[in-house]
Amino acid sequence: MKRLLLCIGLLLAAFGAMAQPALSIKPLAERKVSLLPPDPLYWRIENFPGIEQARKAAGEWSLAVEARGRAWLFTLGAPGGSTAGGEKVAEVGPIPRVAAPQYLLRINEATGPKGAVTPIHTHPGSEAFYVLAGEQSIRHPQGVMRVAIGQPEGGRGADVPMQVSSSGSTDLHSLVMFVVDATRPFSSPARLP
Repeated sequence: MKRLLLCIGLLLAAFGAMAQPALSIKPLAERKVSLLPPDPLYWRIENFPGIEQARKAAGEWSLAVEARGRAWLFTLGAPGGSTAGGEKVAEVGPIPRVAAPQYLLRINEATGPKGAVTPIHTHPGSEAFYVLAGEQSIRHPQGVMRVAIGQPEGGRGADVPMQVSSSGSTDLHSLVMFVVDATRPFSSPARLP
């Protein structure tokens, strides 16, 4: 009996060691809008000297956040634009458009050690990624997308199953931009084929 309990204990310990930590996801800002700007849609990422300047510069399709000691302004719109007082960091797009009666624009922060993952899920719209530290991988039905530091990357469109993970040699810190149908749940459990 002791031997059986020891074996069960060793198996549980081994399983626990294999379990992956959860990727930490934190919403930083969101806004509901009734209309989106005309096509093509891009997320413009800019830095500002402070969060108050970013908030004052924000337009109808902008979100201002603080992350990793910097003030950021994310603006959904046409490529090639700029905001007075901001320093352009990147543009991400084109972003697949979703048709909805109301839209939610949201910026999330994703952090975690190597191997940290999200559950497999979908969103009712599009997302895009900008990695500040580490490397982020997005597993989806067509394969795996890897996003390195400073490399903006557009995700798949609405309702595509995915699993996001920290895949670099250092802890992940990324900013994730969303344009989703505000009348549906923001995230739903899913399966990958």
